[in-house]
Amino acid sequence: MHPIRSVLWIGPASGLADSGALDCPSLDVTWVPGLSEALSLAPASFDVEILDGDDNDLAEQVKRLRRSPRRSPVLVRTREPAEAELLAAGARGVLAVGDGPQAIEHLLGRIDELAEDQPWHSSEHGGTSPNPPLAGMIGTSRVMRDVLGLVKRASDSSATVLIGGETGTGKEVIARAVHAAGPRAAKPFVAVNCAAFPDSLLESELFGHVRGAFTGADRDKPGLFSEANGGTVFLDEIGETSPPLQANLLRVLQEREVRPVGSSRSIPLDVRVIAASNRSLRDAAEHGLFRQDLYYRLAVFPITMPPLRARREDILPLAEHFLALHGKREQKPDCRLSRPAAHLLLAHDWPGNVRELENEMQRALALADPASLITPKLLSEAVCDIVSPIQQTCRAGDSLRDNMNRIEAWLIRRALEQHGGRRAASARKLGITREGLYKKMKRLGVE
Repeated sequence: MHPIRSVLWIGPASGLADSGALDCPSLDVTWVPGLSEALSLAPASFDVEILDGDDNDLAEQVKRLRRSPRRSPVLVRTREPAEAELLAAGARGVLAVGDGPQAIEHLLGRIDELAEDQPWHSSEHGGTSPNPPLAGMIGTSRVMRDVLGLVKRASDSSATVLIGGETGTGKEVIARAVHAAGPRAAKPFVAVNCAAFPDSLLESELFGHVRGAFTGADRDKPGLFSEANGGTVFLDEIGETSPPLQANLLRVLQEREVRPVGSSRSIPLDVRVIAASNRSLRDAAEHGLFRQDLYYRLAVFPITMPPLRARREDILPLAEHFLALHGKREQKPDCRLSRPAAHLLLAHDWPGNVRELENEMQRALALADPASLITPKLLSEAVCDIVSPIQQTCRAGDSLRDNMNRIEAWLIRRALEQHGGRRAASARKLGITREGLYKKMKRLGVE
């Protein structure tokens, strides 16, 4: 089964009718009678444009199409092919007029080839600002514009910042942007993942220790707070710290001083603290799992980083950024997304957020040839998982409702399998009520 392709057909209606393209379920056809009407359309993201006719000036028409902005690949369909002339004019292929299923299958094959080879252009989805407002921040979606506004305000303040958001959303990027845009930018930015250390070691890492404080402490060691004096300390995953360590952190925030482990003397500090957590510290504090007084000290200026699924306009600009970033390191700087691959990236929910997207682009680059397009074949099974069920369940000639019912039934069966047949959990995964799931299972015949 061929994937559905968007086609602009330019030429007589009789030629379109004779071609069989209108009856093909794999083609979404937009028809215009001539070149002037095609050029009057706003630049659109058609997979292919087909110029159909036998005029003597077909080559000139191809040239005019290619000169117009953001045009798609052009196929020429004609009874009197002058192939060399048309290819020289910019056509990507010349098709002879034919009848029957063999002709339409050949047409579909050529369209698939061209669609796979067609790059995605950032201008099609707004792209990114040529001069990002804050270092490292990429995003033009409404929710990201709101976050950027908060980041700018936070950078102008000395208040403690608490960044929330799911794992992989870019909380450290936000922290670095706050630091880089503020008056402490020339001073150190020190980041520590609180979940990566046991409590005894984390206390020494943060506050330092004096010689003889514990076995193996053969010399004085300054802590990260002292190293960041004048700058910023970023405490990632602060929700994983123990109550005793939280008490020590509270003292640092209240007194603006730090006492090294084993010392009786406190050291004054001038440090801005930015903390982050992938779970709600407010909820943890309400349930006694995190110190309430420390929470209120941290949450002076809260910023919540949205998940990637809530800012889909930013998916492709981010993917393009990661291709450029890692393409240089992999010595493949000219690799670009194909349009079908871009569509799959937009359809994925990205449970791992920006970090998952970056890993996906690194994987694709590792598999790609230099200066080639990133096509769906180079994407992981997780990103392409919607393609296989559609190809397997949809049937040519069936109605849209029948095909959509088959896809919906497949999604329900997969959710039930993933949750061991538990319908309540499956309904939550699907984003519907348990009663709604029962009704759909009955209507679709899902056992």
